[in-house]
Amino acid sequence: MLDAVAKGPDIDALMNDIGRKARAASRPLSFASTKQKNQALEAMADAIVANMSAILAENAKDLKAVEGTNMLASSIDRLTLTEKRVVEMAEGIRTIAALNDPVGEVIAAWDRPNGLKIERVRTPLGVIGVIFESRPNVTADAGALCLKAGNAVILRCGTDSRRSSLAIHACLVEGLKSAGLPEHAIQLVPVSDRAAVGAMLRGLDGTIDVIVPRGGKSLVARVQDEARVPVFAHLEGLCHVYIDASADLEMAKRIIVNAKMRRTGVCGAAETLLVDRAVASTHLRPLLAALSDAGCEIRGSAEVLETAPALKAATEDDWSTEYLDAIISVTLVDGISGAIAHIGKYSSNHTEAVIAENPEVVERFFNEVDSAILLHNASTQFADGGEFGMGAEIGIATGKMHARGPVGVEQLTSFKYRVRGNGQIRP
Repeated sequence: MLDAVAKGPDIDALMNDIGRKARAASRPLSFASTKQKNQALEAMADAIVANMSAILAENAKDLKAVEGTNMLASSIDRLTLTEKRVVEMAEGIRTIAALNDPVGEVIAAWDRPNGLKIERVRTPLGVIGVIFESRPNVTADAGALCLKAGNAVILRCGTDSRRSSLAIHACLVEGLKSAGLPEHAIQLVPVSDRAAVGAMLRGLDGTIDVIVPRGGKSLVARVQDEARVPVFAHLEGLCHVYIDASADLEMAKRIIVNAKMRRTGVCGAAETLLVDRAVASTHLRPLLAALSDAGCEIRGSAEVLETAPALKAATEDDWSTEYLDAIISVTLVDGISGAIAHIGKYSSNHTEAVIAENPEVVERFFNEVDSAILLHNASTQFADGGEFGMGAEIGIATGKMHARGPVGVEQLTSFKYRVRGNGQIRP
C-alpha cells in the first residue's frame, strides 16, 4: 500500500473510483444524526490514543526517510509527532465532537407578506478534497471536521508524511466502522504519484465539491493554476506585528518573541516587525534585544541599521518572504498610517497584530487592515482553529469568498432555503 504507485491512466481510474466512493458515502453522511457522528469521533480519538505507539513508530520512519535531505527545519517540525502531539490530536477530535452540529442549523428565518415562511439552513458541502504536506495531524483534523459537518473527504498527504498519515487514517476508519458510518467517508489517497493531485484538481469526474490546499508556495500555486473546482485557499502566512507609540513596551517584547519564536514553522508566526518611528529611540533597541536573546536573526531596514549596525540589512525581498524560520525583518513606520500602508503592500492577508493602548489606533487597525485575522495585544500564534475554540482547522483561508480565517465545521457547510406555504400561487 505504502509504496504502490500507479502510472498513466491507471491513476485517473484509481482516483475516479475514490471520488465515486466518496460521493456515495456523502449521501448518508449528509443526514447522519449528531449522536452517530459524535460516536464515530469519540471512537476515532480512542483509537488514536490506543495506537499511539504504532503512530509514533511510523512517524519515526517518516523522519528517518527525510534525514540528509534539504527539508527545512520548520517542515521537519511540522512532520514530527510526539506523545504530547498525538494526545493533542485526539483531544482536538473530542473537542470537535463537543461542538454544536452545524448541519440543519437555521441561520436566518423570516415571513413574507403573502404568508410564505422562509428559512436559510446549513447543509454539508458534499465531498471535500484536502491536499497537504508534512503535517500528519491534518489527517485527523480534516477527517474529523469534515465528518462533523456531514461531508466526505479525500485526503492527499505529502510523501514525507505518508506512513504517519496512514497510521492515523486507520484509526479514523476504525471510528467510522464502530459507529456504522461508511468507511469511505474518509479516504487517504494510497499513491504518491503527483498525477493524483492533478486528478483531484480536475474534480474527479465532478465528485469533488471543494479543494483545500495546505502546503507551500509551489502547492498553492499549482492548485490555483489547475483547479477546476472551488478552492479554499490557504496561502502563505506573511504575518506582521505593529508596535504603536502607545504600546506597553514590556508587553510588546513578550508578544513579539512569542509571535516569532514559539514555533517558527507555523503559518501564524510573525515574519515582519513594524515599529512606530515616534518611539524608535525608546522601543527599538529593547525589542531587537529581546528577539536576539531568543535566538532570532534580525534583518533591518536602513533606519533600523542606524540604531543597530551589526544587523543584517533587509532587502526588498525580505518584506515579502515567509521565513518559517528564526528570522524576522524589522522596519520603522510613521504610526498607524504607515503600518497600514506597509501591511497593505506586502501582506498575504493571513494574520496581523497591533500592540497599542490607544483605542483610536486599534479601531483604525481593525477597520482598515484587510486580513483574515486581526489581533490586538496578542500573539499572531493564536491564528489557529483550536485556539478559536473550533477544536481544529483544515487551514486558514486567506481569500474572501465564503470561508475566511480558520476553516472549521461551520465553514465546511453551505446552505439551502426552506420555504413553507399554505397554498400560495404567484400572481
